[in-house]
Amino acid sequence: MAVNVTSRTGNVKNKRSHALNATKTRQKLNLQVVRLDDGSKVRMSTKEKKSLLKNQKAA
Repeated sequence: MAVNVTSRTGNVKNKRSHALNATKTRQKLNLQVVRLDDGSKVRMSTKEKKSLLKNQKAA
């Protein structure tokens, strides 16, 4: 079972119909399961995953 690492939450937006009625909707995060070097699985957003891989290559 993967553990959530991120503390980010999804965005809330208004969905507008043709008659301009506003309905609240929620955009979910793009969470990916990533296996770390110690073998544990974590769920993190793709933005965090990208920065993690970038920092690993720089080191």
